[in-house]
Amino acid sequence: MSDHAVRRVRLVISHIALYLVAAAFLSPLVYMLATSFKRPDEVFEQPPSLFGSVFRWQNYTEAFEYLPFGRFVLNGFAVAVCGTLVVLVASAMSAYAFSRLRWRGRDGFFLLFLATLMIPQEVLVVPMFMLMKWFGWVDSFQALIFPWAFTAFGTFMLRQFFLTIPEEMSESARIDGAGAVRVFTSIMLPLIRPALAVLAVFTFINFWNSFMWPLIIINSVDEKATVPLGLNLFFGQQGTQWNLIMAASVISMAPTGLLLIALQKHLVRGIATSGFGGR
Repeated sequence: MSDHAVRRVRLVISHIALYLVAAAFLSPLVYMLATSFKRPDEVFEQPPSLFGSVFRWQNYTEAFEYLPFGRFVLNGFAVAVCGTLVVLVASAMSAYAFSRLRWRGRDGFFLLFLATLMIPQEVLVVPMFMLMKWFGWVDSFQALIFPWAFTAFGTFMLRQFFLTIPEEMSESARIDGAGAVRVFTSIMLPLIRPALAVLAVFTFINFWNSFMWPLIIINSVDEKATVPLGLNLFFGQQGTQWNLIMAASVISMAPTGLLLIALQKHLVRGIATSGFGGR
């Protein structure tokens, strides 16, 4: 067998393996989508079937009637959008300061800031709750946004992207009379848009899927719960409506899916060129 034929066989085998892995990951999503259209008595029928006898579109409307799920979606969307904006602004400014500005102790402070990534969120829950109580923010939307909006991950990623930009670009702008703020807003920010898109997607998903912290800090569940807390309310003392849970889960996946599709071009470019190189 020639080398060309061997390469083609290896390519076919690798594609088949990738398709099998993709099918394994997609199968739970397909089952969730199919179950969201079933009748309640067909969810656990034996023998199991992928699709029910009819497509019950009413599950999606009943999911909003069974609980105030629409409010949960709006709460989660507002928290995720506001949190993402705060993270993008704070991370971009701190990354610019750590990469382009010269000040004493910069590298030491950056290493100390980066070391906070090693602290698990579970360790910070109690002191963060006490801090929110001191601010009077318990059971408030700002408590869902600000405590986790100033993390080192976004700063690290954007700093590494800043380091890939030639220093000559900012130096030429300074020669023309631009200050540090003008260089940051007019030159640096447009160049890091792919990295900002990647960070925006990661941050939005983290806020959208956060469960433990909202469970601890939110008391008015019916008014201020986000989507994960709302999904948890479907498990009640009166039984579990699995068809409604699956319908609500499909709805909860829609914003993140649309965001990934909208920013796909920037995501591919950002992951390929940002990140973790530096110089």
